[in-house]
Amino acid sequence: MLRKQALLLVNIGQLLTLHSVSGKVGPRRGRELREVGIIHDGAVLCVGGKIVSVGTTRAALRDPWLNKSRRRFLEIDCRGKVVLPGFVDSHTHPVFVHPRLVDFEKRIEGASYEQIASAGGGIRSSLEAVRAASSSELTEKVSDFLRQTASYGTTTVEAKSGYGLTRDSEIKSLKAILQTAIAWPGTVVPTFLGAHVVPKEFEGRSQKYVESVCKDMVPVVARRKLARFVDVFCDKGAFNGREMEQVFEAAAAHHLEVRAHVCQLSPTPLAPFLRFHPASFDHMDHVSDADISTLAAHDTVATLVPGANYFLGLATYPPARKLIDAGVPVALATDFNPGTSPTISMPMAMSLACTHMKMLPTEAISAATINGAWALRLADRKGSIEPGKDADLAIFDVRDFREVPYWFGANRCYRTILNGTILPEI
Repeated sequence: MLRKQALLLVNIGQLLTLHSVSGKVGPRRGRELREVGIIHDGAVLCVGGKIVSVGTTRAALRDPWLNKSRRRFLEIDCRGKVVLPGFVDSHTHPVFVHPRLVDFEKRIEGASYEQIASAGGGIRSSLEAVRAASSSELTEKVSDFLRQTASYGTTTVEAKSGYGLTRDSEIKSLKAILQTAIAWPGTVVPTFLGAHVVPKEFEGRSQKYVESVCKDMVPVVARRKLARFVDVFCDKGAFNGREMEQVFEAAAAHHLEVRAHVCQLSPTPLAPFLRFHPASFDHMDHVSDADISTLAAHDTVATLVPGANYFLGLATYPPARKLIDAGVPVALATDFNPGTSPTISMPMAMSLACTHMKMLPTEAISAATINGAWALRLADRKGSIEPGKDADLAIFDVRDFREVPYWFGANRCYRTILNGTILPEI
C-alpha cells in the first residue's frame, strides 16, 4: 500500500537542489539555467509529503533533534548516488488507445507529417478509438503511462485531452485524467485540448468547429472543473491565429489559463497572444527572431519537445541556444503521444536537448525541473528541493549528474519519491 512516510535521505553524492543563487522570482533565464545548487554529501528530510530541511549529511547527523527523532524516519542511504528534483513533464498526450504504427511505417518510407495527415493518418486516426473506448479503458491507459513515467524520475505531469474532439469524448478523456490523478501519488495537471485538429466531420468548416469548442466545450470543462488549462494547436493543418485567439478568449471568459502548440511546422506571430498571459508556447521550431526578442521580456515559457523532432526524423530542432542566449525561459518535456513522440523518458528528452540543441546538462536539468514547474505555474511547490516544497525527488544510480542525459535510452533512475511516497516501495 502506497503511503507518505517521514524520510531522511543521507550520503547523497551530488544533491542538485535547483536553489536560485540570485533569488529572483520567475522562470530561469540565460545563465541562471546553469545554477543547479549542488550540495556534495547531501541530506534531505521530508515529513508529511513536504521537504523540511536540506543540507549536508554531516550537518544532519549532528543535529540534536534529528538524532533524537531518527527512529521516526525511514532512512535512505543513497551511497553516493545523485538526487534531483522530480522531473516536471509539462507537455504530454496520454489519453489514446493504440500506437500509430501505420504512420511510423509511412514516415520511414518518406511520407511527410502533412502527407500522412492528408491520407487519414496523424491525429485524426486516433479519434475513432478514443470515441469508442470506455471510461475504464482510457483510465487504465493513463494509469499505465503514469506508472511508467514515474519509474524514470517524473513526479509531475501535464496531461492533455485532444483525441476525442467531441464534447462527450473530450469530457470522457478529462475524467480519465482526473480519475488517475486521484490514485497516482504524483501530481497531474489536466489540460483541455479540444482545438487539436479539425475533426473529419467538420472538414472545410473549421470556424464552425471552433465555435463548438468555445460555446459548447469550454463552458462545460470550466463548470465541471475538468481542466486548469486550455490548449490550442496553431499551425498549418490545424488552427490559425484568429481561431486560437477565439479559443483563448473563451478560456479567459471562463477563468481558465492558456497554453499553445505553436511554430512546430511553420511560423506563427506570437506577440498578439501575450495579452492572454499564456503559461507556455510549446514546440517553437520556427519561432521568429522578433518573437524571441519579445518573449525575453515575458514569463511565458518556451517548452521544447525534441522527442518529436527525433521521432519525425527531422534534421533541425528547436533553436534552444538562440532562445536561451536571448533570455527566453526554456523548459523541456517529452510530448508523449502515439504519433510523433512515443517516449515517457525525461532523461531521453534531456539527452536530445544536449546532443541536438546544444544545451548544457545543467541547462537541461533546470529546463526539466524548475522551468517545467513554471510552465505549469506550480513553481511555488515543484521543481526544486527546498524547505516547504513538495517532497518530489528522483534518485539516480550514477556518480555525476551529467550521466543522467549522457546514458541515452537507459533508465538509471533508482527510486522516485512523489509527494513523500516512495516508488518502488522499500
